[in-house]
Amino acid sequence: MTTLSSRFKTSLACLAGTLLALSAQAQSGDLLPGAGGFTRADTLRGTLTPERTWWDLRHYHLQVRVNTTDSTISGRNDIQYKVLKAAQVLQIDLQRPMRLVRATQDGQELAVRSEGNAHFVTLLKKQQPGQTETVTVEYDGKPIVAKRPPWDGGFTWARDANKDWFIATSCQGLGASAWWPCKDHMADEPDSMLISATVPRPYMDVSNGKLRRVIDNADSTRTFEWAVVNPINNYGVNLNIARYVSWTDTLRGEKGVLPLSFYVLPAFEQAARQQFRQAKTMLHVFEHWFGPYPFYEDGYKLVQTPYLGMEHQSSVTYGNRFRNGYLGNDLSGTGWGLKFDFIIIHESGHEWFANNITYKDIADMWIHESFTAYSECLFVESLYGKNAGAQYVIGTRARIMNDRPIIGTYNVNHEGSGDMYYKGSNMLHMIRQWVANDEKWRQILRGLNKTFYHQTVTTQQIETYLIKQTGLPLQPLFNQYLLDTRIPVLEYKLSKDGVAYRWANCPAGFTMPVRLCLNETGPRRLLTPTTTWQTLKQPDVKAVTVDADYYVIVRGL
Repeated sequence: MTTLSSRFKTSLACLAGTLLALSAQAQSGDLLPGAGGFTRADTLRGTLTPERTWWDLRHYHLQVRVNTTDSTISGRNDIQYKVLKAAQVLQIDLQRPMRLVRATQDGQELAVRSEGNAHFVTLLKKQQPGQTETVTVEYDGKPIVAKRPPWDGGFTWARDANKDWFIATSCQGLGASAWWPCKDHMADEPDSMLISATVPRPYMDVSNGKLRRVIDNADSTRTFEWAVVNPINNYGVNLNIARYVSWTDTLRGEKGVLPLSFYVLPAFEQAARQQFRQAKTMLHVFEHWFGPYPFYEDGYKLVQTPYLGMEHQSSVTYGNRFRNGYLGNDLSGTGWGLKFDFIIIHESGHEWFANNITYKDIADMWIHESFTAYSECLFVESLYGKNAGAQYVIGTRARIMNDRPIIGTYNVNHEGSGDMYYKGSNMLHMIRQWVANDEKWRQILRGLNKTFYHQTVTTQQIETYLIKQTGLPLQPLFNQYLLDTRIPVLEYKLSKDGVAYRWANCPAGFTMPVRLCLNETGPRRLLTPTTTWQTLKQPDVKAVTVDADYYVIVRGL
């Protein structure tokens, strides 16, 4: 949500008028130009620069005051880190028009050199490897206003039906540094975080983790302190400010009792209490497939927002109008997509794939979106049967564009094609066919979340894990579906003695077993084509089709 990919999600947001013309790009819109058009600013944003690598994040204490009178914010962030190697300059990110007021360490003001949105702080104290230190950054300004949240994100300053403030943040792709100073690179997450948000009375703020206390201030404001005790990615941090009503529940899950909290505008409480029942079902289903919910200590929240929704960690945001489907529409075109609330299921699925397992570089955003789009299929299967789940994921192929590779350009904050959603989920569906053992496949998915629990990862790590655990030669398949825009073509030639077949439209060495149907009512045969011709001796074959579980093209010659 990273919640749906930008141009992809953008087209879906226009759904009310014309139904969903899939574009491409992640939640923040076209953030960057194409290959070869990157800038120094892109590199500073997307690279693990030397000024980022010598220190390891341990804890943030973000203190932010939201001023509704002029749409400004101000505050400070205490950035605690461990010194990995000796160095004296660290990079802090804060995007214009926000202003870094000062940086201090142990009460001493520090020199800051700014280059665009990157701020290089020169430390006076000698940084000793192994030591834990803190830098405090003070800031203020008028944050970027979201143009098309959550795809082109920032701050949303909306009003509810009673003209009360309805405020929210969303910043995947754009970056958390759009509204607070941080080490804005996904490879390093703090182990914990405290968020102290000060807002005017009678509003409340809902952020990540658990509410530790509410402080009544003398200036008609209140400060809400939210404690996050698990690692959290930067874009997963959020503010949600409104005159919310709330209620709580619990889930008896695999790790014990999980606290659940729900926050909505008063006018929608009745509808939300009905619609949000899906959350408990979803959590049971995903614990079955992926393992325990990754943030028991921080709880699970579902929070209404003035935009469609995002996978903010332990504070999942929701704006799907309390309707099933995606704004009332079925993305699969099969009918199954109207059996569940897309935003509740998809954005919560990101708790496992995005918030538990997090990409190091946005170029690998498919790790978030392919698995989470696939979770929709598994949800349908768990409620309505395996055939229904297969129909759902197969139906989503109509939205695949094959416009550019799913994996983006590394080190410049550049995501790949929006096909990371449904081309990626269909790729995983095909791997399941190849594994041909549903329980083994389930344990592989659960093991994935256990192996990379609370970690940032690369494509290579995920591919290596799946190759090892399946015991299958999956690398050509990954290369074809993640790095190539072509769809493999099963070419065949009929003769009186049988069928000759091979894979085409792919690099030499591509192989993947498929189930073939010989003639309309003939037997299904599991064959393993390669890019060289093979022959199946089978007389009287008039036509060849491939089982619909495989996202390939069939062409007779």
